[in-house]
Amino acid sequence: MENYDVVLDYFVKNDRPLNATAVAEGTGIDKKEVSKIMDKLKKEEKIYSPKRCYWQIKKD
Repeated sequence: MENYDVVLDYFVKNDRPLNATAVAEGTGIDKKEVSKIMDKLKKEEKIYSPKRCYWQIKKD
């Protein structure tokens, strides 16, 4: 599975706001890579920020 899919799946499984550090620790992926993936997810509008520096999956 690609890192993008791993990060997206981690957001889906966690029903709470997460920051890049928490995602990196939970997935084992480097924090810089996680930040790049999260930027892509933001642009695709798959995640949103309920509070500063924390992100959560959008529920449709």
